[in-house]
Amino acid sequence: MVSKAQLLVDLFSEKYGDEPRTVPGDEIRTVAKTHKIPSLYKILNKFNVADNGEYHFPPIGLRYGPAPDGASVVSIKTKKVKTAVKPAVVPTLTTTAKVVDLGVVHSGFTENLIPKKDPLFVPFGNFSTINAIVKSNKFYPIFVTGLSGNGKTYMIEQTCAKLKREVIRMNFTVETDEDDLIGGFRLIDGETKFFKGPVITAMERGAVLLCDEIDLANPAKVMCLQSIMEGSGYFIKKTGEFIEPSEGFTVIATANTKGKGSENGQFIGTNVLNEAFLERFPVTCEQAYPSAAIESRILGKVFDQLEIKDLDFIKRLTDWADIIRKTYADDGVDEVISTRRLIHIAKAYAIFDVRTTAIELCVNRFDDETKSSFMDLYSKLDETVANTSQSQFD
Repeated sequence: MVSKAQLLVDLFSEKYGDEPRTVPGDEIRTVAKTHKIPSLYKILNKFNVADNGEYHFPPIGLRYGPAPDGASVVSIKTKKVKTAVKPAVVPTLTTTAKVVDLGVVHSGFTENLIPKKDPLFVPFGNFSTINAIVKSNKFYPIFVTGLSGNGKTYMIEQTCAKLKREVIRMNFTVETDEDDLIGGFRLIDGETKFFKGPVITAMERGAVLLCDEIDLANPAKVMCLQSIMEGSGYFIKKTGEFIEPSEGFTVIATANTKGKGSENGQFIGTNVLNEAFLERFPVTCEQAYPSAAIESRILGKVFDQLEIKDLDFIKRLTDWADIIRKTYADDGVDEVISTRRLIHIAKAYAIFDVRTTAIELCVNRFDDETKSSFMDLYSKLDETVANTSQSQFD
């Protein structure tokens, strides 16, 4: 049988004759629609476009002329008559460009995607809830919200590591669109191929799709996930393929807000997500910073790994962070010390071996007033450090 693309070429051969020419895209689409020819990717592609913005006929890689030996002549049905497509002979168009192949669909994910277990991980917060849902192998989306640096993403990855579940992590920005999520065409070695995105790949593999920082996304651009968030399959318009989710597939999103934007402006760039989209998350977990006892265990493991023997410093740091967080909750300060920042301080201490140097280097990111207050508070908790400044914590 003659291919659909070749059929369209033969129709234009009948209309314009055998000489190569260029044809407007709109005209190509109209003729294709009339004769119910669905795929135009072999014709309307960047390799076939002419300098005037129209498209070459015959297209690069296709032909005018008779069908090869053994191929049947196809009749085109219209509303009034049945017309046999007559082959026409024209000079062969020679080109070094490769034929666009749409039959091969690729995925960028080929390796085992189970996260590695981290010996430093200490379960806390919503670990048991997320562990139970992921272990159930059911589709049950989770929205995890909480302040920066409190282990949301890390906890999800370590849950999946424990359960030996694959995770595909997608970091969202305001530029993230349907091509990034579902997939799109890519130019590979001169050929245009469709690459399946992380969402489709996770569905097919039965993996956990981790949508990290989803409140940074453009609300309109993530609406393509609506049917997926209902546990339904997804029809890829660009390839005509329908994807059914495999067993075990689910979605977990993380965010610094609850999808309502940042009320105090702390998380610049976060957006108000569509209520219909948020409603498709049946579970919302609010992740707080770990307690002082849990944080002491976390830092204890970090200190062991870094071969730091100063265990007293752990107690000082966790007390210091706890006071700052309580003051932050009461709107006494605009910044907070996260668990991640305490680990930064531990690593700096392993290098410089001076408590105040390690702390100061890691709080330099804050404004001068906040930095001074944080340093002064620490000096009051550690008698080995001289108190040299005024503080908001008096």
